[in-house]
Amino acid sequence: MIECFGRNMSLEQGKGRRASFNEMAASEADDGTSAGRSGGAALASVSLPVATAIVIADMIGVGVFTSLGFQVKDIPSGFAILALWAVGGVVSVCGALSYAELGAMFPRSSGEYNFLTRAFHPAIGFMAGWVSSTVGFAAPVALAAMAFGEYGGAVLAGVPPLVLALGAVWVVTSVQLGGIRQSSRFQLLSTLLKLGLIVAFLIAGAAISVPQPVSFLPVAADIGYITSAAFATGLVFVMYAFSGWNAATYIIGELHAPEWTLPRALLAGTLIVLALYMALNAVFLLAAPMSELTGQLQVASIAGAHMFGETGGRFVAAMICAGLVPSIAAMMWIGPRVLMTMGEDIPSLAVFARRSRRGAPTYAVLFQLIVATAMLFTESFEAVLDLVQFSLLCCSFLAVLGLFWLRITRPDLDRPYRAWGYPITPLIFLSVTGFMMYYLVTTRPWQAALGALAMLSGLLIYWFAHARSQRTAATAVSGSE
Repeated sequence: MIECFGRNMSLEQGKGRRASFNEMAASEADDGTSAGRSGGAALASVSLPVATAIVIADMIGVGVFTSLGFQVKDIPSGFAILALWAVGGVVSVCGALSYAELGAMFPRSSGEYNFLTRAFHPAIGFMAGWVSSTVGFAAPVALAAMAFGEYGGAVLAGVPPLVLALGAVWVVTSVQLGGIRQSSRFQLLSTLLKLGLIVAFLIAGAAISVPQPVSFLPVAADIGYITSAAFATGLVFVMYAFSGWNAATYIIGELHAPEWTLPRALLAGTLIVLALYMALNAVFLLAAPMSELTGQLQVASIAGAHMFGETGGRFVAAMICAGLVPSIAAMMWIGPRVLMTMGEDIPSLAVFARRSRRGAPTYAVLFQLIVATAMLFTESFEAVLDLVQFSLLCCSFLAVLGLFWLRITRPDLDRPYRAWGYPITPLIFLSVTGFMMYYLVTTRPWQAALGALAMLSGLLIYWFAHARSQRTAATAVSGSE
């Protein structure tokens, strides 16, 4: 699937550029920069508000509107529920602080592909990039689009959900193909709309006349809930709802002054989402009885019905639809940047590194669109998402582990930003992420095994292509002598 790395090199290039992909990446790691810099300074125009909007939009999906019903089943305590979401937010902040240091050191787009290449080995980076480029972003895009179609059916009765889902993905893709400036404006405005609707919902929830008898103050029984297995299990799904806190690291090369913008965007976006998540769950609990929420998926609709009557469900559906659009836009923006950066490094993928005059990596965006569309038609994306969860967790775990490795092995590297609370904050993230990986291995062994197989396939493809590259270079050199 991946052709020889050196296939496009001429004979003279083979003589003069015998450095392997490993050596190239190691050379870039010395100064934390890249020759391509994922588009160059001319394209580094994404501001702090837009970068923060990307983080917020990528994080707030349908998870916070659906997971409470399964949490209150075993944790019938307002305080314990909010503590659960607070813990998830703190762990996400710890991850954001760690990624901020890595991104400031290595200001190049593509997230884990870049970080793992620099910290460990290009093969490890390729493995992460392989997972992200194939299904790591396309599956969540398809999942969000399908949710858009289902909720949109409550607003636009009679329109098939698949049509709405496809329309959302294709319209957002057309925006992304318009270039960085157009993407920035759309992302900022749609995210502000999303936040406005959520705040309006929160204000309405706080103004309800008859709140439910739920207390958010701690009582003695809460200790048992917080230390229970149900709390630990609930944390796994809360962390999935918080996923996306690292979104801005995938477009570092497009950020204005990344060493300054990236840490602030990651931290501000994650803290804003943490506050919104806790407020939303508090409003859900105040608006509807726990007995009605228990075991239900549509907790937001149930709460909306109690708040607004029969029109509540339609209002909540419209709010979620409006919120899913910027989520899809964020993933359609940042996902292709992984494949784009891989194309800058690997000659056989060079087509994906091509940008339009307005800065959009056209072929990389279209590739992700094709994969996401195929998943929508086959409706197999949920199974794919289950399979890649373990892989994505592993990549995040390795990236933060790389922070420790670089602190030890490369103390000389320029670090414009240092992770606050080091080593405690990255250790917190590693502990919880490690627990989630253990949970997946023990409760979903087949999914975890297939996820590990996907990672292994990336390593095998890398080594096969790298071996071919070395043989081609050696043949070119021997033939010239």
